[in-house]
Amino acid sequence: MSLPADPPLYFRLHLFICTNQRPEGHPRGSCARSGSEKLRDYLKARAKELGLGDVRVNSAGCLDRCELGPVLVIYPEGVWYGFKTHEDIDEILAAHLQGGGRVERLMLRPEDGPFKDGPKKH
Repeated sequence: MSLPADPPLYFRLHLFICTNQRPEGHPRGSCARSGSEKLRDYLKARAKELGLGDVRVNSAGCLDRCELGPVLVIYPEGVWYGFKTHEDIDEILAAHLQGGGRVERLMLRPEDGPFKDGPKKH
């Protein structure tokens, strides 16, 4: 028996931006304490200005890459970025969302961060 076909995508891309906040002084840090909420707001506004109605920008809880934050992940590709500035966001918008490329200098790989072998396997 074959599986039914997936329906068409509702949004072309989903961007999940970590806005998790840990207590001050936590050894892993947190994306919110690194400015992710203001950067998320900027990203949402710029995506709207650019007419990217087929892209959804969402807040996320902890994405478990706290030390690299702020971080975002773009689905369906599963591409991760660490970003710090409005310029970083503008580069991601232009290269990835509009151009279909990648911003290699901002990309995070599985070996980046505390879990050098990628996420924990269950």
